[in-house]
Amino acid sequence: MIEFKNSVLNAELGKTHIFSVGQAGFIVKTKAGRLIAIDLYLSDCVERIEPDHVGYRRLLPKILSSDELVFDAVICTHFHRDHFDVDSVPILMKNNETQLFCPLDCENDVNDNGIDKKRATFVKPGDEFVFDDFELRFINCDHGTGAPLAVGVIVKTDQKTILEVGDTCLRLDRIDEYKSLGEIDVLIAPINGIYGNMNSKDCALLGDALKAKLVIPCHYGMFAAHMGSVGEFHSVMDNEYPSNHYLMMRQGEIYTF
Repeated sequence: MIEFKNSVLNAELGKTHIFSVGQAGFIVKTKAGRLIAIDLYLSDCVERIEPDHVGYRRLLPKILSSDELVFDAVICTHFHRDHFDVDSVPILMKNNETQLFCPLDCENDVNDNGIDKKRATFVKPGDEFVFDDFELRFINCDHGTGAPLAVGVIVKTDQKTILEVGDTCLRLDRIDEYKSLGEIDVLIAPINGIYGNMNSKDCALLGDALKAKLVIPCHYGMFAAHMGSVGEFHSVMDNEYPSNHYLMMRQGEIYTF
């Protein structure tokens, strides 16, 4: 855990970095050193809450403790426990600095865990927040009837646009919304193909439709029940979109651009 923490802290200022934490969790570090967390799953809370479901056992190691880094912004795109980690988010929010952004379906989690409501903002598609060197715009997400308030997020920083489309099915009708802050430098999208999410072919197709400069798949490897095949994604990209760029990030890996 110390190794990954140091990797984040020591990542060179003056460059933009994306770190993969596993599942749908990513950290963005801006050129100025600000830290933005998206959907970090750092605990075993899914297994704790669903002890009889072997498919929800955590399969990836924990590489970061929830008290190791102070984030400028913590984003939870919806209330599912691998996105709003109820064992970690309250600890991430214990300082007096971090701002939490989550949809209204997380309100009970905020209230029940004693999170400072002054630093918790409940967001909906179209909401936008501007900080010193980054901008957040929340977008529509189609995660089905089980999470109708789920959102995706566009992070604009250092003249770069990162789209974390959220847990969603393929919605090519939302291309203009996805590109509302400019051309997409990095698209992060699920490939597990269940629970209303895109599969490998959908992710590849969306990346091509957006003309994203880089596609990073997510939502694989953490739980057996969540499926997701990087082998299939690799095959689709190489065979159907050979000129498009993609990166299947190892847990803990850093992408600098």
